[in-house]
Amino acid sequence: MPKILIVDDDEAVRGLLRMRLSGSYQIVETGDPEQALGLALEHKPDAILLDLMMPGFSGFELCQSFHTLSYTSRIPIFVITGEAGTKYKEHVESLGAKGYFHKPVDFAALKTALAEELKDKQPERRAHKRVQMRVILKLRGTDANGKQIDESTTTDNVSAGGFLCNCAAPLLKGTPVDVFLTSGGTERHAGRAHVVRKESTGSAFNRYGFQFDETTSDWVLQGK
Repeated sequence: MPKILIVDDDEAVRGLLRMRLSGSYQIVETGDPEQALGLALEHKPDAILLDLMMPGFSGFELCQSFHTLSYTSRIPIFVITGEAGTKYKEHVESLGAKGYFHKPVDFAALKTALAEELKDKQPERRAHKRVQMRVILKLRGTDANGKQIDESTTTDNVSAGGFLCNCAAPLLKGTPVDVFLTSGGTERHAGRAHVVRKESTGSAFNRYGFQFDETTSDWVLQGK
Protein backbone atom coordinates (compact mmCIF):
# COMPACT_ATOMS: atom_id res chain seq x y z
CA MET A 1 0.00 0.00 0.00
CA PRO A 2 1.14 3.58 -0.58
CA LYS A 3 2.27 5.36 2.58
CA ILE A 4 0.96 8.70 3.87
CA LEU A 5 2.49 10.96 6.52
CA ILE A 6 -0.08 12.98 8.51
CA VAL A 7 1.23 16.10 10.30
CA ASP A 8 -1.41 17.74 12.51
CA ASP A 9 -1.30 18.78 16.17
CA ASP A 10 -5.02 17.97 16.60
CA GLU A 11 -5.25 14.35 17.76
CA ALA A 12 -8.94 14.08 16.82
CA VAL A 13 -8.22 15.17 13.24
CA ARG A 14 -5.36 12.70 12.97
CA GLY A 15 -7.63 9.95 14.24
CA LEU A 16 -10.33 10.78 11.70
CA LEU A 17 -7.84 10.90 8.83
CA ARG A 18 -6.35 7.60 9.95
CA MET A 19 -9.77 5.95 10.19
CA ARG A 20 -10.92 7.14 6.76
CA LEU A 21 -7.67 6.45 4.89
CA SER A 22 -6.13 3.39 6.56
CA GLY A 23 -8.06 1.01 4.30
CA SER A 24 -6.13 2.23 1.27
CA TYR A 25 -2.90 3.65 2.73
CA GLN A 26 -0.28 2.90 5.34
CA ILE A 27 -0.43 5.74 7.87
CA VAL A 28 2.47 7.43 9.66
CA GLU A 29 1.46 10.34 11.86
CA THR A 30 2.77 12.96 14.23
CA GLY A 31 1.35 15.83 16.24
CA ASP A 32 4.80 17.42 16.55
CA PRO A 33 5.73 19.41 13.44
CA GLU A 34 9.40 19.36 14.44
CA GLN A 35 9.41 15.58 13.94
CA ALA A 36 7.84 15.73 10.50
CA LEU A 37 10.96 16.17 8.40
CA GLY A 38 12.76 13.31 10.14
CA LEU A 39 9.73 11.04 9.70
CA ALA A 40 9.54 11.91 6.01
CA LEU A 41 13.19 10.99 5.50
CA GLU A 42 12.83 7.80 7.56
CA HIS A 43 9.55 6.45 6.16
CA LYS A 44 9.69 7.87 2.61
CA PRO A 45 5.93 8.50 2.34
CA ASP A 46 4.17 8.70 -1.01
CA ALA A 47 2.22 11.78 0.13
CA ILE A 48 2.03 14.17 3.07
CA LEU A 49 -1.13 15.60 4.66
CA LEU A 50 -0.16 18.82 6.40
CA ASP A 51 -1.94 21.19 8.76
CA LEU A 52 -0.99 24.87 8.50
CA MET A 53 -1.40 26.29 11.98
CA MET A 54 0.70 24.36 14.50
CA PRO A 55 2.77 25.52 17.48
CA GLY A 56 6.50 26.01 17.09
CA PHE A 57 6.89 25.13 13.42
CA SER A 58 4.13 26.20 11.06
CA GLY A 59 2.82 24.26 8.10
CA PHE A 60 4.07 27.03 5.83
CA GLU A 61 7.64 26.50 7.05
CA LEU A 62 7.31 22.74 6.74
CA CYS A 63 5.88 22.97 3.24
CA GLN A 64 8.84 25.09 2.18
CA SER A 65 11.33 22.74 3.87
CA PHE A 66 9.81 19.67 2.20
CA HIS A 67 9.88 21.42 -1.17
CA THR A 68 13.51 22.56 -0.80
CA LEU A 69 15.16 19.25 0.11
CA SER A 70 16.10 16.98 -2.78
CA TYR A 71 14.30 13.83 -1.63
CA THR A 72 11.23 15.31 0.04
CA SER A 73 10.68 17.77 -2.82
CA ARG A 74 9.28 14.86 -4.81
CA ILE A 75 6.62 14.00 -2.21
CA PRO A 76 3.21 15.57 -3.01
CA ILE A 77 1.85 17.67 -0.15
CA PHE A 78 -1.86 18.15 0.52
CA VAL A 79 -2.72 20.91 2.98
CA ILE A 80 -5.65 20.15 5.31
CA THR A 81 -6.55 23.16 7.39
CA GLY A 82 -9.24 25.13 9.14
CA GLU A 83 -7.85 28.31 7.58
CA ALA A 84 -10.09 29.53 4.77
CA GLY A 85 -9.22 32.06 2.12
CA THR A 86 -7.53 32.08 -1.25
CA LYS A 87 -4.44 33.88 0.06
CA TYR A 88 -3.40 30.78 2.02
CA LYS A 89 -4.20 28.45 -0.86
CA GLU A 90 -2.17 30.48 -3.33
CA HIS A 91 0.74 30.77 -0.90
CA VAL A 92 1.05 27.04 -0.18
CA GLU A 93 0.67 26.22 -3.86
CA SER A 94 3.61 28.56 -4.53
CA LEU A 95 5.55 26.50 -1.96
CA GLY A 96 4.80 23.28 -3.85
CA ALA A 97 1.54 21.98 -2.32
CA LYS A 98 -0.55 19.84 -4.68
CA GLY A 99 -3.91 20.35 -2.97
CA TYR A 100 -5.73 22.47 -0.37
CA PHE A 101 -8.63 21.08 1.70
CA HIS A 102 -10.65 22.83 4.38
CA LYS A 103 -11.83 21.13 7.58
CA PRO A 104 -14.19 19.36 7.80
CA VAL A 105 -12.53 17.39 5.05
CA ASP A 106 -14.35 16.28 1.92
CA PHE A 107 -12.92 12.75 1.99
CA ALA A 108 -14.26 11.80 -1.42
CA ALA A 109 -12.40 14.74 -2.97
CA LEU A 110 -9.27 14.02 -0.92
CA LYS A 111 -9.19 10.35 -1.92
CA THR A 112 -9.68 11.29 -5.57
CA ALA A 113 -6.84 13.82 -5.41
CA LEU A 114 -4.51 11.31 -3.72
CA ALA A 115 -5.32 8.56 -6.19
CA GLU A 116 -4.83 10.87 -9.16
CA GLU A 117 -1.50 12.18 -7.89
CA LEU A 118 -0.09 8.78 -6.97
CA LYS A 119 -1.34 6.63 -9.84
CA ASP A 120 1.62 7.32 -12.14
CA LYS A 121 4.26 7.25 -9.41
CA GLN A 122 3.69 3.96 -7.66
CA PRO A 123 4.81 1.60 -10.43
CA GLU A 124 8.02 3.55 -10.92
CA ARG A 125 8.81 3.57 -7.18
CA ARG A 126 8.24 -0.17 -6.87
CA ALA A 127 10.14 -1.12 -10.00
CA HIS A 128 13.66 -0.08 -9.05
CA LYS A 129 15.61 0.93 -5.97
CA ARG A 130 16.75 4.53 -6.14
CA VAL A 131 20.22 5.64 -5.13
CA GLN A 132 21.16 9.24 -4.38
CA MET A 133 23.96 9.78 -6.86
CA ARG A 134 25.20 12.78 -8.82
CA VAL A 135 25.89 11.71 -12.39
CA ILE A 136 26.74 14.19 -15.15
CA LEU A 137 24.51 13.63 -18.18
CA LYS A 138 23.75 15.14 -21.53
CA LEU A 139 20.19 14.95 -22.83
CA ARG A 140 19.35 15.22 -26.52
CA GLY A 141 15.89 15.35 -28.04
CA THR A 142 13.08 17.78 -28.84
CA ASP A 143 11.39 20.04 -26.28
CA ALA A 144 7.71 20.95 -25.93
CA ASN A 145 8.13 23.75 -28.49
CA GLY A 146 9.65 21.47 -31.12
CA LYS A 147 13.17 22.83 -30.58
CA GLN A 148 16.19 20.56 -30.47
CA ILE A 149 17.77 20.25 -27.02
CA ASP A 150 21.35 19.38 -26.19
CA GLU A 151 21.51 20.02 -22.45
CA SER A 152 24.00 19.08 -19.75
CA THR A 153 22.58 18.27 -16.33
CA THR A 154 23.35 16.39 -13.11
CA THR A 155 21.12 13.75 -11.54
CA ASP A 156 19.64 13.97 -8.03
CA ASN A 157 19.18 10.21 -7.91
CA VAL A 158 19.38 7.21 -10.22
CA SER A 159 18.07 3.67 -10.53
CA ALA A 160 18.54 0.86 -12.99
CA GLY A 161 15.39 2.06 -14.73
CA GLY A 162 15.62 5.84 -14.62
CA PHE A 163 16.84 9.04 -13.02
CA LEU A 164 15.78 12.44 -11.65
CA CYS A 165 17.42 15.69 -12.79
CA ASN A 166 16.88 19.38 -13.49
CA CYS A 167 16.35 20.61 -17.02
CA ALA A 168 15.93 24.14 -18.37
CA ALA A 169 14.15 22.98 -21.53
CA PRO A 170 10.35 22.65 -21.32
CA LEU A 171 9.47 18.97 -21.61
CA LEU A 172 6.14 17.16 -21.75
CA LYS A 173 5.23 13.86 -20.16
CA GLY A 174 6.28 11.11 -22.54
CA THR A 175 8.97 13.22 -24.25
CA PRO A 176 11.80 10.90 -25.39
CA VAL A 177 15.49 11.79 -24.99
CA ASP A 178 18.80 10.15 -25.72
CA VAL A 179 20.94 9.99 -22.59
CA PHE A 180 24.72 10.29 -22.58
CA LEU A 181 27.20 9.97 -19.71
CA THR A 182 29.84 12.70 -19.92
CA SER A 183 33.27 12.76 -18.31
CA GLY A 184 36.68 14.04 -19.31
CA GLY A 185 35.29 15.55 -22.48
CA THR A 186 33.97 12.21 -23.76
CA GLU A 187 30.40 10.97 -24.13
CA ARG A 188 29.02 7.45 -23.78
CA HIS A 189 25.50 6.60 -24.88
CA ALA A 190 23.64 5.28 -21.81
CA GLY A 191 20.25 4.67 -23.39
CA ARG A 192 16.95 6.20 -24.38
CA ALA A 193 14.44 7.46 -21.81
CA HIS A 194 11.17 9.38 -21.60
CA VAL A 195 9.67 11.86 -19.12
CA VAL A 196 7.34 10.27 -16.55
CA ARG A 197 6.80 13.30 -14.32
CA LYS A 198 7.58 16.98 -13.93
CA GLU A 199 8.16 18.87 -10.68
CA SER A 200 8.34 22.64 -10.43
CA THR A 201 11.35 23.91 -8.47
CA GLY A 202 10.28 27.54 -8.31
CA SER A 203 13.24 28.56 -10.49
CA ALA A 204 14.08 28.71 -14.19
CA PHE A 205 14.63 24.96 -14.06
CA ASN A 206 12.09 22.18 -13.65
CA ARG A 207 12.89 18.77 -12.21
CA TYR A 208 11.97 15.80 -14.37
CA GLY A 209 11.74 12.10 -13.63
CA PHE A 210 12.89 9.94 -16.54
CA GLN A 211 12.27 6.25 -17.15
CA PHE A 212 14.49 4.29 -19.49
CA ASP A 213 13.02 2.53 -22.50
CA GLU A 214 16.39 0.91 -23.14
CA THR A 215 19.86 1.14 -21.60
CA THR A 216 23.36 0.25 -22.66
CA SER A 217 26.01 -1.45 -20.57
CA ASP A 218 27.42 2.03 -19.82
CA TRP A 219 24.51 3.05 -17.55
CA VAL A 220 25.68 3.39 -13.94
CA LEU A 221 23.25 0.83 -12.49
CA GLN A 222 22.28 -2.49 -14.04
CA GLY A 223 19.40 -4.80 -13.10
CA LYS A 224 16.73 -4.24 -10.48
